Amino acid sequence: MIKKLRRKLVITSMVSLLLVLLVIEGIVGVLSYRKIVTDADRILNILEQNDGKFPEMVYKDKNGDKFAEPGEIPEEIPVENPGDKKPMGRDFAGKLSAEMPYESRFFSIVLNADGGLVTVDTGKIASVDTSTAIEYAETVWNKGKHRGFMKECRYLVCELESGSGVRIIFLDRSRELSNFNSLIITGLGVTALGLAAVFVLMVLLSARITKPFVENYEKQKQFITDAGHELKTPLAIIDADAEVLEMDLGENEWLSDIQSQSRRLAGLTNDLILLSRMEESGKETVMVEFPFSDMVEETVNTFQALAMTQNKTLVSEIAPMVSMCGDGKALNRLVTILLDNAVKYSEEGGRIQVRLEKEKKRIHLSVYNTAEFISRDHLDHLFDRFYRTDSSRNSQTGGYGLGLSIAAATVEAHKGKITASTEDEKSLLITVTLPVG
Repeated sequence: MIKKLRRKLVITSMVSLLLVLLVIEGIVGVLSYRKIVTDADRILNILEQNDGKFPEMVYKDKNGDKFAEPGEIPEEIPVENPGDKKPMGRDFAGKLSAEMPYESRFFSIVLNADGGLVTVDTGKIASVDTSTAIEYAETVWNKGKHRGFMKECRYLVCELESGSGVRIIFLDRSRELSNFNSLIITGLGVTALGLAAVFVLMVLLSARITKPFVENYEKQKQFITDAGHELKTPLAIIDADAEVLEMDLGENEWLSDIQSQSRRLAGLTNDLILLSRMEESGKETVMVEFPFSDMVEETVNTFQALAMTQNKTLVSEIAPMVSMCGDGKALNRLVTILLDNAVKYSEEGGRIQVRLEKEKKRIHLSVYNTAEFISRDHLDHLFDRFYRTDSSRNSQTGGYGLGLSIAAATVEAHKGKITASTEDEKSLLITVTLPVG
C-alpha cells in the first residue's frame, strides 16, 4: 500500500507539472507565432500600399529648402510627393524601422484576371528564382486564400487598382520561423530536463513526504495485531465458560447466543490479524510449486453440497495439469473466499461458475455468480476493508467485509491482479490473474 501511495504521489506530481509546463510552452509558442504573423502582415500591408515596394524616406532639412542628406536628423516627414518619389507618411513611420527595407527579403508576382503571368519581381531576394516564384504564385492562386504561408514565406494577395488582376507579395520569414522552431525545441528540451529533475527529486523526497502516513499506518497495523492477540484469550475463556455452563444448565438460548457471538468475534479478530500480517512490509511469501488445478477442483467440490441445499447451480471449467509456484495455503484461502462470496450473495436458484485456464505464463481464475442486483458504483470498493454491498450489514449473511480484502492482499503478495466487473448489474465476475512462477 505504501509503495502504491508513493507511486501515485510521484505520478500525480509529474502529470500536474507536465500539464503546467505544456500550457506555458503553448502560450509562449502561440504568442511568438502570432507576433511573427502580425509583423509579417504589417510589412505586407506597407508593400501592398506601395505597389510591392518599400516607400522612400523623404526629408526636409532644418531650413526647409532642400532634402536632408543621408545621416542628417530630419525635422519632419512630408506628406506631399516631391517629384516622382512616393514618401512614407507619418502613419508608416511608427510601423517599421529605417533598416526594415534593407533587412526584408520579398518578391512579387502580378497575375491577370485569369491567373496568367504578367510580371515577376525577384530583385529583393536571392534565394528564390523566377521559376520558383511563378510556382509559388500558381499555388497561391489555386488555393484562393487572401493571406497565408507558402513554405517559409508569408504572402498577401491584393487587387490591382485597375482591377485587371492581382499582385501576390511574398515576404521571406525563414529567419523568424527558424528562431521560432529553435524556441519551441529549446522549450521542449528545458521541459524534459525539468521533468527529469523533478522526477528524481520526487522519488527521493516521496519517502519523506509520506513518512507521517507510513508511521500512522504502521501503528494502526501494530495496534490491530496487538489488540487481536489480547482479545483472543478473553474470547476463548468466554466460549469455554459458556460451554461449561451449558453442561451444567443444559441447552440455553442465551448461552447459545453468547457462544455464537464470541466465535463470530474470534473469527473477525483472526481475519484482522491475518490481513495485518499479510500487509506487513518486507514479509516474504513462501513460494512452492503445487498443482493449482487440483486444489481449485477440490475447493469447488466442497461447495457443491452447500450450493445444492440453497437450490443454486455450481459448475466449473478447470483446465487440467495447471501448476504454479506460490503459497498453497494462502491460495486455497483465496479460492475459498471467492467461492464463499459467490454462493453467499447469489440469489435463490442462482448460478455460480468457476473457470481456470492457463495462457502462456499467466493463470486466469474467474468466479462468476448471478445476483439480484449489484451496482457498478460498488465495484471500486469491493476490495476495501469492511465494505459490504448490503448496506444493512445483515449478520445473517455471515461476513465482515474482510474476505475480499484478504483475497486482494493474497493476489498482491503473489504479484497478480484481481478485478471485479458486471455486465448487467445482475451478476458479478471476479477475475484473478497470477504469474505461473
